[in-house]
Amino acid sequence: MSKARNMVVAQSGGPSPVINNSLRGLVEAARGFPQIGTIYAGWHGIEGVLKEELLDLSGQPADEIALLRVTPAAGSIGTCRYKLRESQTEDFERLIEVFKAHNVGYFCYIGGNDSMDTANKVAKLANERGLGLVGVGVPKTIDNDVGDSAFKLIDHTPGYGSTARYWAHMVQFANEENAGSSPADPVLVLQAMGRKIGFIPASARLADPQRELPLQIYLAERPVTLEQMADNINGLLRRAGRAIVVVSEGLQVADIGEVKDSFGHTQFSSSHLTVAQAVINGLNARGLPVKGAARANVPGTDQRHNMIYASTVDLDEAFRAGQMAAELAAQGTSGYMSTILREPGEIYNVRYDKVPLAEVANSERTFPASWITPDGTDVTDDFIRYARPLIGDDWPSIPLIDGRVRLARLKPLFADQRLPKYIPQADRKLSQN
Repeated sequence: MSKARNMVVAQSGGPSPVINNSLRGLVEAARGFPQIGTIYAGWHGIEGVLKEELLDLSGQPADEIALLRVTPAAGSIGTCRYKLRESQTEDFERLIEVFKAHNVGYFCYIGGNDSMDTANKVAKLANERGLGLVGVGVPKTIDNDVGDSAFKLIDHTPGYGSTARYWAHMVQFANEENAGSSPADPVLVLQAMGRKIGFIPASARLADPQRELPLQIYLAERPVTLEQMADNINGLLRRAGRAIVVVSEGLQVADIGEVKDSFGHTQFSSSHLTVAQAVINGLNARGLPVKGAARANVPGTDQRHNMIYASTVDLDEAFRAGQMAAELAAQGTSGYMSTILREPGEIYNVRYDKVPLAEVANSERTFPASWITPDGTDVTDDFIRYARPLIGDDWPSIPLIDGRVRLARLKPLFADQRLPKYIPQADRKLSQN
């Protein structure tokens, strides 16, 4: 039998309520394969691997690994927004050195399209250098923008179902607020994450599948002006006396001073003006046909770390996606991402499979135009049928001790550093300031 080789797993990009359950599935499954030795985590993603900051996951208590199921976000092993560009040859060489120094034969990256591209590049380079590295991806993103618009590469990404469930509940609660305070505050504008893709704001419709609420939804994919929005919302006010409006954070209705991360993605929560604020400013300046004013509510990163609203379906699927990645790695199946594919039929069911990393990295899902209503103020029943099973029908079981959530707390068991200290290429300018 060949000697066991070690595994490095890392996370990239924005976190999700269930990202740690993918990590848990991967670690627990990998522990059962004799060909996989010590499992390390790159502390804060690929940056941690570059810095040779490798957290020993194999040495962690089993109870703490199990608690990753109910530990949201990425605090357990950290994440990053560090992009490996083709020109950063020193970074790629450093990764090879780290893998060699720690006998790494398996590299698993949890993330979105950019992460799948990184996993693919790293595995290809390592194999060109004779390292025999197995590179596997694990899907993650609350935006649901990984894959293709035909849903053939992946049906949905772990993380989306929980954020969709969050919004289904938030709109229900917002409706109670709006119904009670509408004489003074007839319009409540809610802003949802999602950058340029509308799956998250669309999930507001799951709060009201029978379309009984005075609800309008505006996705970034359907251009609209503030004047058109005002006409639509004022029309609803005349009919219903109040309005709940959900907008995508990427809706182009005003200059919000976009701030971009290292991947080139807009970080709307870092901008000086939110879309929701721009909308209520416009509505209040123009005037409402009823008394009172428009108000805004802009949830922040709570959308992607609120474990209380996590979908049990999402938790289970995230775990299985992690397990599948470990199985692919153990089989030596390099260059693939574990995926979730929906089975045909009226009853919701999925299977776990694999798709080439290169295909995922070079794809970008868009929200189907046919799922947006002709007037651009709502989504269709086809979307409801797609998204409804993902939010589940039960609450997650979350342990409490002394009234506080019991989260996973991993011990700081780091591998000995065997290489000279290294500053990632893209960080060098920052370190000189």
